[in-house]
Amino acid sequence: MTIIHAIILGLIEGITEFIPVSSSGHLILAHQIFNIQGVDDLGVDAIFQSATIFAVLVYFWSDLWHLFKAFIRMCMKKIVANEDKNMIWAIIVGTIPGVIFGLMLEKYMKTTFRSSHLVAFTLLAGALLMYLAERYAKQNKALTAGKGFFVGLFQSLALVPGISRSGATISGGLFSGLTRENATKFSFLLSFPIIVGAGAKSFLEVYKAGEITTIGSMPLAIGFVVSFITGLISIHFLIQYLKTHKLDVFIWYRVILAVAIFMFL
Repeated sequence: MTIIHAIILGLIEGITEFIPVSSSGHLILAHQIFNIQGVDDLGVDAIFQSATIFAVLVYFWSDLWHLFKAFIRMCMKKIVANEDKNMIWAIIVGTIPGVIFGLMLEKYMKTTFRSSHLVAFTLLAGALLMYLAERYAKQNKALTAGKGFFVGLFQSLALVPGISRSGATISGGLFSGLTRENATKFSFLLSFPIIVGAGAKSFLEVYKAGEITTIGSMPLAIGFVVSFITGLISIHFLIQYLKTHKLDVFIWYRVILAVAIFMFL
């Protein structure tokens, strides 16, 4: 993998990780279109993906630090605002489905799921999910632990490339009654522990296998930085965009891309 390849993958990962068009699906397509062949494509993608969690950490630093302090107070059995309690428990229980299904489907994620035709089908499935969420969900309820678990089930759908973690979790939030703005924010916060865990696991696997030396530490470092910077930009864009717009433009993009895959790949 060359530095140019790393920049391409970093750009794609950073731009598409938080925008509901599926970063994993786009990375699979990029590997095929640009003939980018790493020793462990899934591991390299996960390392670039882990850069985006630093973008979440930077962008939502005040929120995450506030929740961390509230969590410590909870552990010490001190008074904590109900809103903070609900958010903390929602993140904890919402992470459980992704961990369980991630471990169950890990071998398929490295083989069966890395198919451009599967991506095309799941792009359409994700578009339908987002369409139904926008059209039929009632957005008038507060976040609870139960709703967090429900959204977490939707997050686990994103283990299949093409679905999109942000698209699935925002849709799950809308179905559970959250406003679009609250569903978007919770989507970012819920992604934090999952991406941290997946990124750390993949980095250790790639490191232990000696593949960092094979691929080259410089391309990985450059791709990481590119992914981080573009991730910050895409977070800000999506939050601002969804304040006044629906998911329709992303729905149409997914449909058009799926048709293009069927026609050309």
